[in-house]
Formats: sequence, C-alpha cells, structure tokens
Amino acid sequence: MNTRGFRSQLKDSIPVAELSPQAGAYGVQDTLRKGFTSVKNELLPSHPLELSEKNFQISQDQMNFSTLRNIQGIHAPLKLQMEFRATKQIQRLPFLQSSNIALDTLRGNDESIGFEDILNDPAQSEVMGEPHVMVEYKLGLL
Repeated sequence: MNTRGFRSQLKDSIPVAELSPQAGAYGVQDTLRKGFTSVKNELLPSHPLELSEKNFQISQDQMNFSTLRNIQGIHAPLKLQMEFRATKQIQRLPFLQSSNIALDTLRGNDESIGFEDILNDPAQSEVMGEPHVMVEYKLGLL
C-alpha cells in the first residue's frame, strides 16, 4: 500500500467539524444560543459584486484613513481608529438590539436614511432567546 498517497488524501480531506462551524460540543447546533440554521449563510456569493458590497464599509474606512494620513499625518487616522474601537465596544445587553448611534456619528451616517434604517426593525428580529442564558453565555458562565 502506498502510504504517501494515503497521506495526501488525508491532507486534502475536510474534517467533519469544519463542515458545521455552528456545531456545539456534541456535534449538534446550539439553537438556543445561536438561533436557527440558515442555508443562505452557508452558500457562496451568487453575484460577483456581493463580496464587494459586504466589504464596502471596510474599504471605505481604509480609503478615508489613507487620505487622512496623507493630509494630516499618522496621528489623525490612529486617533480615529481608537475612537472606532471604543464605540464598537459600547453595546447593550446581548438580547437587545444595539443601534450603534455613536459609530454612525463618527462615520457621518447619522444624517442619512438608508435601507437598513427602514427594514432593520429589532422587533422583527429572528434572534431572540432567553435573556438570562444569553448574558451568562456572553460572560462565560455557561
């Protein structure tokens, strides 16, 4: 038996744990904490521009930081990045939807009305679980 060929087959194979990234300790998805599974999240992008649209805000921030660095020096984008990190850490409890108004204000999106402002109603959210369990999970007690 050729063991070299067998090793290459094992190296190219995908472990079962990687096929279901949301699986819990027993190989079953934790519906209480993570919500119901969605096939849509596991699909590849259906259009070439979909990845570009998902990464639009990140690329926009990088472009703004490089422009700011060229105009004002290294201190301006560093200060702005520290403010972004600080505002991203401010959130409500895990079972409540956070509006991230401070982050929108820093980015200048607080005066514009977009698609997500109208159709992102927290009352229609599918991810609503037991509040005590969600807080304990976030604190690492479970």
